[in-house]
Amino acid sequence: MGTVAVLPKAASRGEQTRRRILEVARDAILAKGFDATSIEEIVAGAEITRSGFFYHFRDKNELARALLEMSMHEDRALLAEVFRRGHELSDDPLHAFLVGLRLLAEMMADMPNGHPGCIVTTVCYQERLFDREVRALNRQVVLNWRAIFLAELEAVAERYPPSEPVDLVALADMLSTVVEGGIVMSKALGEPRLLAEQILLQRTYVKLLFAPR
Repeated sequence: MGTVAVLPKAASRGEQTRRRILEVARDAILAKGFDATSIEEIVAGAEITRSGFFYHFRDKNELARALLEMSMHEDRALLAEVFRRGHELSDDPLHAFLVGLRLLAEMMADMPNGHPGCIVTTVCYQERLFDREVRALNRQVVLNWRAIFLAELEAVAERYPPSEPVDLVALADMLSTVVEGGIVMSKALGEPRLLAEQILLQRTYVKLLFAPR
């Protein structure tokens, strides 16, 4: 998940430089992985000195932690916004959730070259590179996804009992899995719209599961 946030107008020069480093690093890491991305490459892309990089980040482990924190903030803001808009359009928790999922799918479909990838997945694949704190933070990002989806699902289930027995925590995790798996599939097959299609299929499943009989 994750989107590139806009810098606040009041950001200092140092904050702007830090943000530029993170954006350059994220693009390179999502394309090649942490192992294959050098500090020299990040320094060149951000147009700073090597000492400038180390002013903001002690090493690549600290860089990974900052990227995860940025991803956590952006994901929370993205999901909060789509579900906020859903609840603005409907007082019904099921309809609001379905609207939010459609908005999420449309947002992903609007990316002309597809979703660039996910830092969380990259850290998982190369977790041997990072310390316990980074691995714990990566876990927390995923738990945040669970919490956001679960809160919506619990509100739906309270009004509309599911037609089949279902563990709401597992269903919340399934939604995250569909998004993450859709990113991988769309990139592997070179079909950017596949991610949006997967989210819409999951939306249909939720609709069928909770639709009143």
